[in-house]
Amino acid sequence: MNPHYQSVGARAGHRCEYCRAPEVIFNFPFEVEHIVPPSRGGNDSENNLALACRSCNVFKSDTLHAIDPDSGERVRLFNPRRDDWKTHFGLDIEHGAIDGLTSVGRATVHQLRLNGKTQRSARKQWVRIGLVP
Repeated sequence: MNPHYQSVGARAGHRCEYCRAPEVIFNFPFEVEHIVPPSRGGNDSENNLALACRSCNVFKSDTLHAIDPDSGERVRLFNPRRDDWKTHFGLDIEHGAIDGLTSVGRATVHQLRLNGKTQRSARKQWVRIGLVP
């Protein structure tokens, strides 16, 4: 396990800092990921680490920018250390979808594939059982 897991997990409330999935429903701990990967000049400081579910971590990979599907512009991805989730994203409780409210939010939703059928279905269940804040 990553030596930073305890502090990063506690800071994140044991939720994925990208899609807000609750770690408690998975059968293994979430991953400590580098917001700016070492391959792109990032370091191991806690200011550069985030808790991520496997899906978000895989689709983010070493990506720092993505295309906003509305404008076609290349923009940076959401940064959990400096960005407010509610500024960039909204949750459609009825459909279980995460809506990008800004170019950063839309590009992140698109790049991390936050609205696949499985993700939307799971979110609806999390809402139903009270695991969505």
